[in-house]
Amino acid sequence: MSHRDRRDFLKRSGLLAGAAGALASGADAAAAAQTAAETRGRAVRRAERYDDSFIFERKPFTWPGNKTLPVWIVPNVEVWRYDSASGQAISPNERGIVPDVVNYGWREYGMRVGLWRFADVLDAAGVKATVALNAAVVEHHPKAVDEMKRRGWEFLGHGITNSENLAGLALDAERSLIQTALRTIEQATGRRPRGWLGSGLTETYNTLDLLAEEGVVYCGDWNSDDQPFRMKVKTGRMYAVPYCMEINDIPLFIRKGYTGEQYLQSLVDQFDALYADSAKQPRVMGIPLHPMITGQPLRIKYLERALAHMKQRDKVWFATGSEIVDAFQRATLS
Repeated sequence: MSHRDRRDFLKRSGLLAGAAGALASGADAAAAAQTAAETRGRAVRRAERYDDSFIFERKPFTWPGNKTLPVWIVPNVEVWRYDSASGQAISPNERGIVPDVVNYGWREYGMRVGLWRFADVLDAAGVKATVALNAAVVEHHPKAVDEMKRRGWEFLGHGITNSENLAGLALDAERSLIQTALRTIEQATGRRPRGWLGSGLTETYNTLDLLAEEGVVYCGDWNSDDQPFRMKVKTGRMYAVPYCMEINDIPLFIRKGYTGEQYLQSLVDQFDALYADSAKQPRVMGIPLHPMITGQPLRIKYLERALAHMKQRDKVWFATGSEIVDAFQRATLS
């Protein structure tokens, strides 16, 4: 916790304690209630990482080729520790049993098989992915990195593994992790990642500043809009690009238990609404994917059908994250 955070915390704690003391001493109930309300109001902390803006009041802009809706597809290509109970699960492991063979094997299926179902579907559709890549994939699955690189896919920084994340890291430790992840991917692919997606979409109060220091220009963690938007960082530039958590296959399939048909309908509904909206104001649609989930045999056809539906619309632009950010900067900074 930084000195400023600590001061804010102590200040809020003191205000709350004052309100509680007034009640305990038998002070007038109405006055105490007003004090408590004022305290709660002062305790609200906002991110202060971007300017407030309503989409209807923004100046319109255009995407390349007079398109109105870019769609970017984001497979999360990840590794997990065999000696850790942490990680996305298909079967509950409430006791934290290690090794967690059921869930570890299920996650490994995504790398061994599911990812390549994605590749076949995207190749057939003529679409390039933007991969959120754990840096440890480079060491453990170098051939997979080569295969994705051969397809011209873009690579986002995505931490080291998905058994750990950035939560609670001290400043220097977080800087080192980010530098290691970016450098490892750059050495393997020949290109430094320009984008970042946190493992579990976690950040600290320092993450955006550290990323910008390292030349990262966009991030998928902040799903606050249907358009890219400028983030406030100490140096450099940083943009949020909508990753669209509402249609992430983890909450839909794993947490809500959606069928393939329900997943397809969710993608189509999201797309149709954004496409209609984009006639008034440009939008962005992200499709978060996990190879061990949507890459399963029973589900892959629904992704394929969703893409076929989208490709029927002439104002759609299948793009990578960098292409979207570069186009947005050209359109809005000129």
